Amino acid sequence: MEITEEQYARIKDTLPVQRGNVSLSNLQFLNAVLYVAEHGCKWRGLPKRFGNWHTIYTRMNRWSNSGAMDRVFEKLQLEQANARTAITFALSPGNAHDAPEGRELLRDPGSFPGMPVIMDRAYEGNETRQLVLELEMVPVVPPKSNRVDPWRYDRARYKKRNEIERLFRRLKGHALINSAKRRHWRISARCDGILTLAIHST
Repeated sequence: MEITEEQYARIKDTLPVQRGNVSLSNLQFLNAVLYVAEHGCKWRGLPKRFGNWHTIYTRMNRWSNSGAMDRVFEKLQLEQANARTAITFALSPGNAHDAPEGRELLRDPGSFPGMPVIMDRAYEGNETRQLVLELEMVPVVPPKSNRVDPWRYDRARYKKRNEIERLFRRLKGHALINSAKRRHWRISARCDGILTLAIHST
């Protein structure tokens, strides 16, 4: 799995300009990051065809911290926009409840009036559903069985939530993402950067 020259041409204007005698091109760098994500190897385990592993590791940190990977993500959104396009994502601690994190993500892109928001039961709380309504969108989530006043919801549309589950399954095909216990996978900025590329290469 590698980014082609054609794909690279669509995003290269969002990347930091390379100056001077630089031996590692931005395309080589991006493909090296994808290799690490797919194979789960340590940075020092990169094949020599990608160049110096430490240069790649250092650039990954720099780009993630500077927002360069976010710009790539935004550009890819515009280029690939369709029904499967990820609008935004965030990493959260394993001990954090889903609903507060989900509400922050909902606030981030703003309102898409009339758009259905398909959520599983982790997001069926009053606060989350109310936020969706305030954003002029339609919550599609089943009530928990202990709800005193359960509501109706679009059952046929709710079945489409499996598209998200399939995305997670595809992401788990990237060995690095599927091996979250690795020490070099614990730094959030780097995780965001690798996920940015992985989401758009699956």
